[in-house]
Parts: sequence; C-alpha cells; structure tokens
Amino acid sequence: MTDKVAQLDGMVSQLIASQDRPTEESIRETIATVRILPIFSEVTDEDAELLARELEERIGISMGIGAVIGETDFKPWLSDARADGLIEPYYWNRYRKLLEQKRLPKDVVTSTDHVTDRILDRMGNPSDRTAWDRKGMVVGHVQSGKTANYTGLVCKAADAGYRLIVVIAGIHNNLRNQTQARIDEGFIGRDTGRLEMAETRNRPRYIGVGTFDHRRSPVSLTTTLRDFNKGTATTNTSEIGSYSVPVVLVIKKNYRTLSNLIDWLREHSTGRYSEMVDQPMLLIDDEADNASINIQYGRDEVSRINGQIRDLLGLFQRSCYVGYTATPFANIFIDPDSDDEVYKQDLFPRHFIIGLDAPTNYFGARKVFIDGIPDDDGERPQFLRYIDDNGDLLPVKHKIDHDITAVPESMLYALRCFIVARAIRNLRGQKNQHASMLVNASRFTGIQNLLRNRLHQHLKAIEDAVRVDGAKFDADNNPEIAELKRCWEDEYRDAWPEWDDVRENLLPVVASATVTAVNSSSSESLDYEAGGENGLTVIAVGGFSLSRGLTLEGLTVSYFLRNSLMYDTLMQMGRWFGYRQNYEDLCRIWMLREASSWYAHIAEATEELQLELKKMERANATPEQFGLAVRSHPSALMVTARNKMGSGQKHLMVGLSNNFVETTRLGAGEAALNHNRKVRDRFLASLSRNGHAPESAQQVSGGQLLSGVPFEVVDDFLRDFENHPDSVLSATDPIRRYIDARRNEEMSEWDILLASLKSSDEAEPLEIDGWNINPINRSIGPDDLANNILTISGSSARVASRGMEKAGLSPDRVHQAEADYREERNLGADAKVNFPDRVYRARRERPLFMLFNVSIKKDGVDDTDHHRLPDKPVVGWGISFPPSARPDQKVEYILNTTKLRELFGEDDSDEGAPDDEE
Repeated sequence: MTDKVAQLDGMVSQLIASQDRPTEESIRETIATVRILPIFSEVTDEDAELLARELEERIGISMGIGAVIGETDFKPWLSDARADGLIEPYYWNRYRKLLEQKRLPKDVVTSTDHVTDRILDRMGNPSDRTAWDRKGMVVGHVQSGKTANYTGLVCKAADAGYRLIVVIAGIHNNLRNQTQARIDEGFIGRDTGRLEMAETRNRPRYIGVGTFDHRRSPVSLTTTLRDFNKGTATTNTSEIGSYSVPVVLVIKKNYRTLSNLIDWLREHSTGRYSEMVDQPMLLIDDEADNASINIQYGRDEVSRINGQIRDLLGLFQRSCYVGYTATPFANIFIDPDSDDEVYKQDLFPRHFIIGLDAPTNYFGARKVFIDGIPDDDGERPQFLRYIDDNGDLLPVKHKIDHDITAVPESMLYALRCFIVARAIRNLRGQKNQHASMLVNASRFTGIQNLLRNRLHQHLKAIEDAVRVDGAKFDADNNPEIAELKRCWEDEYRDAWPEWDDVRENLLPVVASATVTAVNSSSSESLDYEAGGENGLTVIAVGGFSLSRGLTLEGLTVSYFLRNSLMYDTLMQMGRWFGYRQNYEDLCRIWMLREASSWYAHIAEATEELQLELKKMERANATPEQFGLAVRSHPSALMVTARNKMGSGQKHLMVGLSNNFVETTRLGAGEAALNHNRKVRDRFLASLSRNGHAPESAQQVSGGQLLSGVPFEVVDDFLRDFENHPDSVLSATDPIRRYIDARRNEEMSEWDILLASLKSSDEAEPLEIDGWNINPINRSIGPDDLANNILTISGSSARVASRGMEKAGLSPDRVHQAEADYREERNLGADAKVNFPDRVYRARRERPLFMLFNVSIKKDGVDDTDHHRLPDKPVVGWGISFPPSARPDQKVEYILNTTKLRELFGEDDSDEGAPDDEE
C-alpha cells in the first residue's frame, strides 16, 4: 500500500466508521468522494478497488464477547463506581483512539471495550479499603490479540484506581522487550528506551497513546532496554510521589528478577514509602501456564517462580492476579484447595475464568489443520506441506553436537517460497509491511546458529544468481532462478499469474533479506522498528524463544521440525496463527505429517474447551466446576504427561458422555495382530447369530451400518480385544465399566458401523463369515516399525474418517446438527464447512461402535522396511458415546505418569532450558 493509498485509507476509514451499516456501495462511494481531492490524483482505479475490497473485509470482521464463569456470590462494582463519578476513562479513551487509528474494525474495538469491562468488574474494587485478593484467568487463542486485550485492561484498571501494575511477560528477554514496547505504545505513551540514553533522557519521545495526550503519563520502572533494577527503581521513587499517576513494570518471568522486585518492595514497605504496598496492585501474568505452575518435583526454579508470584501478591493488602493464556490446561489442573503456610493460596483462578472469542478473520488451528485439509487424501492441503526428507541431516531427536553439514531440501524449498511470496506481497503493495519466515527445527542454540549460517549461505547464493542473471531474457536457465520459478509454479501461480513480474521483483527481496538467530546465545536481535520506509524481510531461526509469546511480524512461511504431543507445547509453538490480511493465500507451513495430525486433534479439543466455557456460563457454573469438566475430558490424558501433574500414579476420573475414543496406537507384533483378527472374526459371527446378518446391513457413507445390536456383542469384543498399552485412552477396562453401568438403559442397544471403502486399490477385500469388507487405508509414524508399534498418522491422526459419526442418525438430525453448527459459528448457508464429528455425536441416541480393518500404507515407510509391514489388515475400533443422562458419573483411569511422559514426550517442553539450550 503506497503512502497516498494509506492516507486515503485513513480518511475513508474515519468516514465509514460514522456509518451505521456500511455497504459495498457506500464504501465505494466514500472512496470516490475523497479521491476528488487533488492529493489523491496518483491513486489509480485499481488501487481504489483493492482498498475497497480490503475495507469490506475489515468491516466484516467481528469478535464475540466471549464467556464468563465466576464465583456464585459475585458482586459487581464497576457500574456503581462510574455512576458515582469515581472513574474517568482517561487511559482507556487514549487507547481506544489508538485502536481506531490502527483501523481495527468498529465491532472489534466495541467487543474489546465490553470484554475488558467484564474482566475489570470481577477484579477487586480499588475504592474498597478493606483487604482483598482476587485471582482469575483469561483464555484466548494463540496469537489472537491477548496482549491488546490486557493492555486495554491495564488502561481501565489505572482509570479505576489501581496504582501499581506489574506485567510478567514470559521467560525470555526478547518477549519481555516486545511486551514493554506494546505497553509503551498502548499505556505509557513514551518510548522508555530513551530513558536509558543520556543524550535523550530529558527529551521524551511520545508514541502511541502519548501522541493524543501525555499529561498524565504513567511512571515506568522498566524500559524496552532494561528489566527491573533495584537501583534504577529507587532513583525513581521521587517520581512516584503521591501516586497521582500509576506505576507500571514489565518484567521477565525469572526468579532473580522476581526476587529483586520483592526485596525492593519489602525495603520500601516501611516509613515514608509504606504507601507503596498499600496501593491496589494488579498483576498480569502473560503465558500463565508457563513456569507459573507449582511443581512438586523437578526443576527448583519453576516451583520457586510459583512461590515468588504468590509472595509478591502477599505483600499487598489489595491485589488481583489475572493470568492470560491460550493453553489453560495446566492452570485448570491446579488444585483449587491447595494452600501453604508461607505462600498461602495457589494461583487457581477461583474467582473468574473468561474466554475470549477470536475475530472472524483469525488464522487459527481450525483453518489450517481442519478446514484447510481436503476430504480427498490425494489432494494437497491448502496451507500445509509435509517434511519427509530431514532423515540423518536433521533428525527430530538429535544431540547437542549434531553436525549440520547441509539442510534438508524441503527447508531450501521453503526458503525459496518465502522469497517468491515476499515478491508477490510487494507487487500487491505491501512493500512497507514486514515479512518473516520462521525456522524452528532444534532446541539447541548451537544448532540453531549453524542453521542460520547454512540458510545465510543459500540466501547469498540466490542473491548472486539474481544479481547476475535475474534481468536476462534467459534468466530461467540459471539453476537458482529456475528453482524459484518452480516454487512459483507449484505454489503461487494462482496468487500472481505473471512470472516475469515476480522475477523482476526478486532482487529487492533477496538484497534486503536477513537471517537472524533468535536465542540466548546470539548477539542479534529481532528488531522490527529498525527498518526504514520498507518493512523488514527476515528469516528467524530459533527454538524456545520462538515458541512462546513472541510475535513474528508478517509471518508468511514457517518451517517447523519439532514434535510433542503436549497440547500447550504444540499450540504455543504455532507462531503461524494470527492475522494474515491480504496475504493469507501465500502462507505455507512445513511440518511433520504426524505433528500436523496432532494439531488437528488439538484444534478440536481447544474448540470444545471454549464451547464448554460458554455452556458452563449458561449454567452459572463456577471455576471449580469448569476445572472438573476439563479434567474429566478424555483429551485430558495428554495433559497429565506434563511434569505439572506430579509423579507416580495418577487416578484420573474421565467422563465419556458425548465423547469419542478409538485405537490410534496398535501393536505391530504378529501374535497380537493375529489375536485381534480372531476377536474380529468372532464379533462378525456373533452379529449374524444375533439376527444381524450381512444382508441386513445398510450401506452408508463410510461402510455398512447395523442398528439395534445388543450390548453383549460389543462388550464381548472389548473384553477379548488386546489393547496396546500405549493407546491410553482406549484401555478397555474403564470403558467396559462405563457401558456396563448403562447396559439396561441408554447402552442396551448399539449402532454398529463396519468401516469399509466402496472400493480399494491398495488392499484385497476381506470375506469373513459372509461379510465383504474393503479395508480402509492409513499411514503410520516414520519410526513405528523400529518401536514395534503402529501409530495412525496422516492428516487427522484418526482411524475414523470425517463424518463417520453421523452413521445411524436420521437425515433430519444430521440437518439440524449442521444447521446448529452454522448458527454457532455465524456461517452462512452457502459457506463450505468441514463439520466436526462432535456436532453429530451430540445428536446421537444410541452409542456407535466402529470396527476398523486397516491396511497400512507404505507412504513414509523406508523401502527397506516394507517387508516388515503387516501382510494383512490390522484390527482397530472406535466408539462414539452419545450424551448420557448421567454425565457427571465418570470412570477411573489409573495412569503411570512416567509411562505417559515416555509416550507423549517431556524433554521438548517449554519450562525453561539448561544453559546449553535456548
């Protein structure tokens, strides 16, 4: 977008903001009216039309107000305080103007205003002089604007009378610095970095909200260049004075920093400074699930941080703790009754939990890993590309001294795609915007630095080729340029159909692009403010520092060679989530196929968690009840593997009502496979004996359906089936106890789906006791055969295909389930939707048992191991449980957490790292 178009955008946006219901016609009329001004004579009709489309998209963006659950005796105070004239919205009004200046849609600004009111109202009333402490949590989405939300909350808290505000911003310096810059812009209004430089100390530079009004700028005891320092803070105590303005600190989640702050506050809690700890204090804990959770064993500093946060809160007579996170699983597992003589109550959000809705233009997990995955396995996903060539060059699990002699070809292809995508963005008028590529392929800083060097070498080779041959008529004969053209042909031809245009714009991209290592051992920094008129073009190589909180501006291409089955670890590593206005179609993400399948699973689980919040809000539930509901979800089994859950055996009560379980891990041993094939054969024979012969089966999408099958037939199968211990959720004993308790009521009769393809080119049809079944085809993990296990992999990590859970539902029920989902997500009748199976499950009256005969694909299995694949289909199963009349009755899973950590991985967690790691 050129400067003139940007200026036109600003003027038109303000005029449109005054319209009650802008339309396509009114937007174009407004643009045409403003374009009459002589200053816009350079704006072409094409520029005007592109602006009109962007405004249509921007105005169409909306954001719901989320869900709130809190304690039963909640007493609102905010409305009365405003009515009594106790609150002047000085800081909030400045921030609202900033959001409008950034051209956020009106609905998004309005929703932010509303939801921050709801949070503030549940915090302590700063006008109440009696002692109080409040604890709450705000659940957002990864990279969806949580920082913007809590900046708005900080502004409103300051307006209400909170005079000391502490923001704890992650465990790495670069995230703390980035958060400080956001607070500078949205709350303080000054560039705090200038306070560190003697030549500019007395000449403040007003930024953000300070450009509107800087008369009452808050005092900041930290800057963009420096974390909290006792000496610096002491010299500023005179500025604090009578607390006519709020004091703010943005600190790293580090035990030394917290210790210094606590010591300083204790030193200044007596005498003439005693007023400091008498002030109402707000503590914002960003990434609250990381390092803030109390661990009973393991790394001392993590438990120490938990104790220090509680100690810090305990210094104040009036304090409020608000944790922000997109992955609240660990926080929900905090014992709400835990107490300690020294540190008092733990950080369980006992007073409120608030769920934030993401705006409709949010580029999230569902869009990438569910809606972006085609139904046909032969089609390519919209955004995902799979890594299958890392091999010995860069194994997922490698040692700290692994030698990087070369990088996988897929990484080089991703680099070339980034260059081409940046050129297209420039052609679209986004030259002044930032563009980033993420490379997260190792946890070790030394290897990250080597990857940085290798990518720099390849980038310079590309630059040399473009400089020498890029302008020649036969440029495509140059091997490097030919590879760039191949990327354009394979990935971006539809985005920009003229290769010559792209080629002519390559040189400015490669000439300005830099490769930066983002880790604790690198002297480089990721400074997006360092650019001039043009945005930065940067390839950021890192690990833990790129895994939490840090925003990569204009992230377009991601290369992610990491693996973990922990929900919060994986989701937080997803830096590619966020907003990609006008370049979403250019975004590409490279990752392991297995990792992508887990993201799909997590997308469903986190979506269900947000829906659970809304359901419990309607039921007036408390945070403790919500915690119980989350813990009892089958997906919670994956959370228990984290060290936050303690050691030894865990007895986890799981609810199966309205849930789905299946065998995603199967033993590869021939004895177990043959045993389960015999169990299958007896099951099919039992169906025939109970009046459900093959000719009575109904042909449906996904296979052959039988209805009204008695409980005993399913129970006998589960009793005899040999479940692999690594398939934790499908352990048959807890499931059999659950269905046995309902055998005479809601589980007396079952629907049975014998999964079968219409035809199969990959496996011979099975003929068993009169049944003709075409096995389904599934991939397995790349290392499975070596570990004697078959882990169902692929795009969904599920054995069941999408839509199978609708089997047995009437057409009316299917239609109503889909209509309800469209309404829930504000989707039009014509919108293409990949309906999650949970919408059908909720409409079931009978449980659905699925029998799978799985032919293992050779894809992803080394040629030398093909002979080790099972020569016959392997047997698995799944159950779709309908909503129960007794949903609160759970079944007990007894889990060995040592085994769970072995299965789901803990060494790649985000709880900090030794000195040789980032």
